[in-house]
Amino acid sequence: MTQSSQMNAPDIRAELAVFGFSDTEIDTYLAILAQDETTTRAISEEADVTQRAVYNIAERLQDRGLVRVKEHASPTTIKALPPAEAIENLSERLESIQPSLEETYNETASESPEIQIVRARETAVKRLREAIECAQQEVAIAIPEDVYPEIEADLRAAKERGLFVLLLLGECEDPGAVDRDYGSVADVVRCWGQNLQFLYVTDDDDAMIGEATIMGGTHADEHAVYVSEGNLAGSIFSVFIGAFWPAATEVFVTNPDPLPQTFEWFRNATLQAALHRRDGLELHAEVDTARGEHLSGTITEVNQQFVEPRTTDFSLQNNLILDTGYETVSVGGPGSFIEEYEAESITLSPES
Repeated sequence: MTQSSQMNAPDIRAELAVFGFSDTEIDTYLAILAQDETTTRAISEEADVTQRAVYNIAERLQDRGLVRVKEHASPTTIKALPPAEAIENLSERLESIQPSLEETYNETASESPEIQIVRARETAVKRLREAIECAQQEVAIAIPEDVYPEIEADLRAAKERGLFVLLLLGECEDPGAVDRDYGSVADVVRCWGQNLQFLYVTDDDDAMIGEATIMGGTHADEHAVYVSEGNLAGSIFSVFIGAFWPAATEVFVTNPDPLPQTFEWFRNATLQAALHRRDGLELHAEVDTARGEHLSGTITEVNQQFVEPRTTDFSLQNNLILDTGYETVSVGGPGSFIEEYEAESITLSPES
């Protein structure tokens, strides 16, 4: 490398290295820039690399839009493109991969758990409404009774999409006096006169839990915690269904759905099975499991805590017991750990 090239190179070398140029490629490119159009021999001498290496490097630089190799000339010559054109070519290459980079980033971001502190009532309600809108299977909510009108339309839209909705209203002075038509907004509604924590969980992977006072917006230190991680969201649902739900008064239960019907969300299937059996209907179930098995049998027992009478041995139990004709098995939903089978979908129909 000549003294002249070294004098011109320092600032450029660091920037070219950022774009993935090796030291040898940088030496060669700077030599080409210094001599404009020249032969591979001259470049080899200037950059202190072999002519064979100059040929290979020149082809890579040409692919990047920085030089033009004139192979028809004898001897072969290499010409640097004007810097403005070279920079434009680099920019176009970067822009061409932007969609793929963004897709990869979004996929990674969506898989990464998120935890945020929410301190404003407006933000908490906004997050709640967005969560209801984005939910695909289930919404479980505990809010003060006076907040309900703000999300009533969102819940109605969720039910129209076929979601399973559990609604718990707090600070109800007289739960028996609540006079609303809940049929279009929820599957089960309970009311509690106490000042309970604000929380929601959607699809077992998106949740928020916070102090009750955040919905009043009157205390400077109030806050809620938002999480987008399955284990954490599942823990918040456990608090909802295991601690708050049993303490509240049941004020509305949906009517049983027409059968036969296939359910992709196991808790919805469990509720419907409980409602039909409460009405005296014997049920048959066809179950596709997470391991690819298929089960078929009569439902002999429903263990659930969504509606009265609750039929669980412990607060978080949620399963079906099937008599397949040659054995009795237990079936649970995603995350089952005491059941023998985990259901991916289940079809309920009257037992013939």
